Amino acid sequence: MREYTIYPIAVGINETDQGIMTYQRDYGKRIILPIYVFYLKGGDKNILVDTGLDEFVVSEETEKKCGFRVFEFEDALASFDLKPEDIDVIIHTHLHNDHCENDYKCTNALVYAQKAEFAFFKNPHPIDHRYYPDILDGVNVVEIDGDAQIEDGIEVIFSPGHSVGGQSVAINTSKGKAVITGFCCNEKNFPSKGPAICPGVHIDAIKGYDSAQKIKNMADIIIPIHDLSIGRLQQIP
Repeated sequence: MREYTIYPIAVGINETDQGIMTYQRDYGKRIILPIYVFYLKGGDKNILVDTGLDEFVVSEETEKKCGFRVFEFEDALASFDLKPEDIDVIIHTHLHNDHCENDYKCTNALVYAQKAEFAFFKNPHPIDHRYYPDILDGVNVVEIDGDAQIEDGIEVIFSPGHSVGGQSVAINTSKGKAVITGFCCNEKNFPSKGPAICPGVHIDAIKGYDSAQKIKNMADIIIPIHDLSIGRLQQIP
């Protein structure tokens, strides 16, 4: 089985409340929320997990707090000598706008998303305002129904709750199975003792809780998709 190295690159920053990450915990504590593109290196294709925000503003002070640079999408790819048209595969954790706004630039990519997520994306309920159906116009979306292998050493794990059709991305590495969570969370969702914590934002809290437990139990390396420490690692493993 192929082994990959995962490169997290910040392509946006928000400031928010920790309770947005951890259900019924730490409300009122302000946190920095990085938005990542993950480049998976090790196969014969150029593969990304999520594409992040298209437009954003980051102050020098906020970037300094992060401890790593925040890139425009094209500059993020250029750090690996890539252009958007070089991307072959995009795997989406889910289709909230902060995870897919740069898809349209990757004109040669196959974009993998859960069937349930894509259906909801095209006709979202008003309760979830983070779906912008027009941003995937012209994008070549491949719909997946449940768990599936995408490439040798890369599979998706259906992880609903935060969204209707979230999918975590399990990647074979030299240090075991690394899993990029299919739901918005940070390290506080995965305490060293006790159960994982449901995402603070969810469509279904029970499914969100169950998905978090599943990922905690199966992963050798957990990669929470909005955690500051992930960007500071630069590469995993």
